[in-house]
Amino acid sequence: MPFAQLVIGPPGCGKSTYCAGMHQFMSAIGRKCQVVNLDPANDATPYPCALDVRKLVTLDEVMDENGLGPNGGIVYALEELEENVEWLEEGLMQFGQDYILFDCPGQVELFTHHNSLRNIFTKLEKLGYRLVVIHLLDSHHLASPSQYISILLTALRSMLLLNLPHINVLSKLDLLKSHGPLDFNLDFYTEVQDLSHLLPFLSKEQGSPKFEKLNEAICELVEGFGLVGFETLAVEDKASMTHLLQVIDRAGGYAFGEAEGAGDGIWTVAMREKWGEAVGGVADVQERWVDAREDYRN
Repeated sequence: MPFAQLVIGPPGCGKSTYCAGMHQFMSAIGRKCQVVNLDPANDATPYPCALDVRKLVTLDEVMDENGLGPNGGIVYALEELEENVEWLEEGLMQFGQDYILFDCPGQVELFTHHNSLRNIFTKLEKLGYRLVVIHLLDSHHLASPSQYISILLTALRSMLLLNLPHINVLSKLDLLKSHGPLDFNLDFYTEVQDLSHLLPFLSKEQGSPKFEKLNEAICELVEGFGLVGFETLAVEDKASMTHLLQVIDRAGGYAFGEAEGAGDGIWTVAMREKWGEAVGGVADVQERWVDAREDYRN
């Protein structure tokens, strides 16, 4: 039974960088891993691409042949992939039981409103893949209350549409401090509780009371579902990657299988020795990347 990560997120959140880093990390721990590019606009992948959707359809071709812009072209190309999903199925057969990272397109509507990606993921499930959605969102949004609310809504909507094991990840945490001070400690943003505390800061940022009722309703909506929470990631930090992969393995069921049989005995030993737990808590992440980053760098 093969396992896979579906890496989604808006443009610029670091999806391809994440896939490259996770591929290197898995290779280091002895887990056989392949990266599949599902973005027809991604012509500069920073990882060894085992299967590329651009062999089937490219954004430039779609735009030229159909008179579409970039966003419409991406949607059309994903519909083309959905109609020819046998191409993807045949390509995946060569990898056997290898772990797969799917680098997905960045247009938000593809994983919040459009059905093609969801239908493709359903096909993968029918092939026996155990899927986990990794939704990357840039941590710089935490510095703005309104932007934080927007990523909460994006995360919630994608969770409801895709209906798969889902991990929201605040990426580029190592750059967070450069975007200015946060109004709250990091755990407020990762645990997504008591959003009413955010309302005065939203009113101050917007400079008008006319949105207060809307802000309150949105906060109540997100809290009412009780689904959204965040992990954190600094992709070049080994402890951060270790902790995140532990979370992913539990969510997808990999942690409960025979890891040593999958060829990653190093990872099995690492879990026995509890690598990553010391830097896994939000309080430790806060200290390492927000409060005392310079001390750790030195």
